[in-house]
Amino acid sequence: MGIHENLLGGPPPTHLPEDPEPRDLLASGTAPAEVAAKYPTSSLAWAQLADDAFEAGRTVESYAYARTGYHRGLDALRRSGWKGHGPVPFEHEPNRGFLRALHALARAAGAIGEQEEYERCTSFLKDSSPTAAATLG
Repeated sequence: MGIHENLLGGPPPTHLPEDPEPRDLLASGTAPAEVAAKYPTSSLAWAQLADDAFEAGRTVESYAYARTGYHRGLDALRRSGWKGHGPVPFEHEPNRGFLRALHALARAAGAIGEQEEYERCTSFLKDSSPTAAATLG
């Protein structure tokens, strides 16, 4: 039996492939809008745009950026074998863009009073990665 075998019979964790270019550009200070324009499939770039907009009080803009990052992340998860449920570990760095976008979408939905979407995204985040839910708040 493997050390990481799921004894409960659930789906295995999904690990998105490495995508270092957007991460490196953001880390070097490149504007998130520039990174998103160059790498439009990067959930991380959209999540950063969502965070920046939210911090500046532009909640609806944050919601839009977060939704884009969330959907880009869903596409990537599906390409990686995800079947609509199962763990998406925060510990695996390439998963963090999707998880951050999901968190940002929940946060913005809550801020504009979209309670059902807030609850759905919050539950989805906790179910996908309890670590992300605890870390991102």
